[in-house]
Formats: sequence, structure tokens, C-alpha cells
Amino acid sequence: MANSISSDNNQSKIIKAGFLQFEPVLGETDKNISRIESLLMKAENADLIVIPELANSGYNFESKEQALQLAESADDSLYLKFLIKQARKLNLHIVSGFHEIEGGLLYNSSVLIGPVGLIGKYRKIHLFMNEFDFFEKGNLGLPVFDIGICKIGMLICFDWVFPEVWRILALKGADIICHPSNLVLPYAQQAVPVHGMINRTFNITANRYGTERGVTFSGKSIIANPTGETLAMAAADRDEVYITDIDIQESRNKKITERNHVFNDRFPSDYFEISK
Repeated sequence: MANSISSDNNQSKIIKAGFLQFEPVLGETDKNISRIESLLMKAENADLIVIPELANSGYNFESKEQALQLAESADDSLYLKFLIKQARKLNLHIVSGFHEIEGGLLYNSSVLIGPVGLIGKYRKIHLFMNEFDFFEKGNLGLPVFDIGICKIGMLICFDWVFPEVWRILALKGADIICHPSNLVLPYAQQAVPVHGMINRTFNITANRYGTERGVTFSGKSIIANPTGETLAMAAADRDEVYITDIDIQESRNKKITERNHVFNDRFPSDYFEISK
């Protein structure tokens, strides 16, 4: 159950959702857990919080050996056990980036955690730059998870470039698309609200900041609503936790005008070139 759910005669469904922005330290899982734990205290009234990409390990690995050493299995992860403990303690849902290993292969993953434990995973499909040296392409498709009050989809960082994945998650019923990130390109914060407007979803990007082995990350985590409005944007260079009210009913109203509908007005038979 979420912490704070309210309804009125218009069947609004309000949840408190937001992001946790911080600076993971490469190779220092214990320090990263400690920092997240401290920041989660500011989210104690939230129903959903999103944490950046690869939050348990840091991002810019020195070698494949280091990447393997820092990875964890979802079945036996100290980081996931920590998140589950926090979700139960604070009675909330958490989406976090996760450096995952399975069968000797590495994945840049995102996990959905709730008071009941691990609910589901997504593995990043669109790898960026040096990620090709470490990670496999995601192999879990584009799942959407029903947590009762809303449905959640997940993307990771560079996935933002590809409109197809946002649309698929929306077509599968995602009310909120959670987007753990380690952004370096300066464009995503402009694109995320547009994806929300086009698909009528709430989008939450939780980004990191700081410089790690010569790579500088942009911060500016963002929450956008189904009409493309930016509800919140973090600073570029500091820890921030931001929670706002989200009315899930807004993401379920797919009408553009009284005679136009985001999904019903599509003509998929005319779009076949996109799958070539």
C-alpha cells in the first residue's frame, strides 16, 4: 500500500512521487548505500522514489575486471536487501539503477522494489559509449508493473533518445515512467517532458551529478507531467530529494481534444517502416 492515497468525486488518485539525486562513488558500495539511506530520510512521506543509474557501484569502470567485481546478483545483493529494508521501513516503492550480474554476464539494470520485496527488473536496451565494453544488451523487454495505485515502466539513461520505448510503455498502460540516469549529454531534460506530452505519462528522471574518471554528469533530475510541464528540476551539482503530488488520473486521460486521442488516432498500418 502507498503511504498517501486520496480520492475525490472525480476519482483522482494522488500519490507522492519524486527523485533522489546524489553522486555515487565508483567502487564504494557501502558509501553509496550510506548516502542513499541518509537521503531517503527526506522521502519518508513518499509513495515512490527514483534513484539514479548504477547507484550501487558508480559508472565509469576502469576495466571489465572492476566491473565484474562490483556487480551483484539480484538473488543475493546487499544493495537490493538494503532497498527492500528501506521500502518496508518507509512503506514506499523504490526504482533504482542496479549493476547486475547473471550467468557471468553484466547488465545495466533498473529494479522496482516495494514493501513486498523485489517486484521486477528492466535491463537497459540502448547502451551508451563505453557501456558496450561491459554490459550486454537488455533481454527482458519493456515490462510494466502494476503496484495497485498505478502502473510503472522503467527506462535507463540513453534510452531517452528512442521514442519507440516510451510509446511501448505507454501503450502497455504505464502511468509513470521511471528513468534512472547518469546523463552526460545536455538534451535529455528537454526531451523527457516531450515524451510525457506525446504519450500522456508522468516521467521521472533521477540523474546523478559530479565527475568520475573524467566524465562529468549533468544532474538536473526532472519530473514532468502528461502535458509536458516540468514540475520540478534539481540543481546541476548537489544532492537533492524532491517529492510532488501526482494525480494518476491525468496520465489515464489520453484525449488531446474532444475528438482526438493519443492512441486511438494512430494508424499502425502506415508505420511499418519503423520496424525495418
